[in-house]
Amino acid sequence: MKFLRIVFRVLLGLLVFLLLFLAISLAPVDETPYREMPYYAQTKQRLAMLQVPPAGRQPLRAGWAKVNITPSYTTPTGGYGERLGKHWKIISDSIFVRAIMLDNGGTKVAVIALDLVITPPTVAEALKKRLPEVGLQWENLYMGAIHSHNSIGGWAPRLVGQLIAGSYDEKIVTLITNGILAAIRKAQSNMAPVQIGFGETDATDLISNRLSSSGPTGPLDGKIRLLELRKKSGESALLCSFAGHPTLFDGDNSAYLSRDYPGSLVDRLEKKSATFALFLAGAVGSTAPKPRGKTDFQEIRNYAGDLAIRIERTMPTIQTHPDSTLSILTLPLGLREPNPRVIGNWRVRPWLFYALYGDYPSDLKALRIGETVLLGTPCDFSGELAAELHPLAAKKGLHLMVTSFDGGYIGYITPDRYYDRQAYEIRDMNWFGPYNGAYFEEMMAGLLEKFN
Repeated sequence: MKFLRIVFRVLLGLLVFLLLFLAISLAPVDETPYREMPYYAQTKQRLAMLQVPPAGRQPLRAGWAKVNITPSYTTPTGGYGERLGKHWKIISDSIFVRAIMLDNGGTKVAVIALDLVITPPTVAEALKKRLPEVGLQWENLYMGAIHSHNSIGGWAPRLVGQLIAGSYDEKIVTLITNGILAAIRKAQSNMAPVQIGFGETDATDLISNRLSSSGPTGPLDGKIRLLELRKKSGESALLCSFAGHPTLFDGDNSAYLSRDYPGSLVDRLEKKSATFALFLAGAVGSTAPKPRGKTDFQEIRNYAGDLAIRIERTMPTIQTHPDSTLSILTLPLGLREPNPRVIGNWRVRPWLFYALYGDYPSDLKALRIGETVLLGTPCDFSGELAAELHPLAAKKGLHLMVTSFDGGYIGYITPDRYYDRQAYEIRDMNWFGPYNGAYFEEMMAGLLEKFN
């Protein structure tokens, strides 16, 4: 009997502890409309205060460069899912930082593309401290990633970061940061006047909407968008964006370090279409590629080839011209408290979320180069939401490129009408609660309106 009483007390103590833990760890989802929240008013005020830089004092100059940051040692694989931080063993593709430096005499901007799954928030924080080494500030930087799920990991501390990118190693953060600064320096060293031109072609048939399995969905943004910069010497840079999710390497193929199809694409473009090519993942939230091929390697080669053929057909239609217009805006985003759902409509409280993930600032970025505007988001941004923004840009006579992964990372931003669906992008990866689709669209539209 004494033994049973001890067991009963232990079980009762565990039950009380569990109930107390749940009480302090969980709370109902906050469904207050976003326009009634303090963070909305704060962000709206910041948006109103943003000023577009004055017109340039000289013709637009540009330079470009890439730096190989492939580690000399194996690292965890950054890319979610079955990889779970397993170390890659075979280098299928080298990993690069690519940079385009722009200057019109009044504004300087560096466009950075990382061959990673996202722009690590730890790297963004390191850059904010070190960018003065190359004469820039965070507000001069437009960042993105190719979103390969088989690239370098190890750049995120805490539990959630380790699930995404494996065990944390500060040396990897330094390696990536040093690579970015080196690429900017190299790009600054070869700047010359450029003419610019825009082109686009459709590739909607190469992607599908992953949310269609949970119910009806709307149209995706399936355009390949191209911004060409051409020097008098004939050298050219091609900035390319597309919304196909780079997941052609299966999760069980984590032994390979790879840039997936974006790496194969820029390699081909640099052989046939431009001196230098840079790829930024577009609105990849909820999109899936439609592959063809018997192996992952064939799928990557064929997918990149399909995109390249369409780009090569479009290139002769792009007419470049002088234009010194260059502006960049950075909008710090206020956000609702973290609302990642775990059981029904119950979510993790902020203290636990921050303990598991960290608390990183996030921005929206808007970069205008001539008549083209790039809108950068700190997330996997929905291809459906991006499709809804393009008519507004067209009314203003602007070409629009929406990109993901500009610095901080806040999960997926999807249309609010899907919030109650049972889908990975919505249940597992929606970290900041309801109404963020409308909130992001409103703030991104506000940034577009700044460019009169």
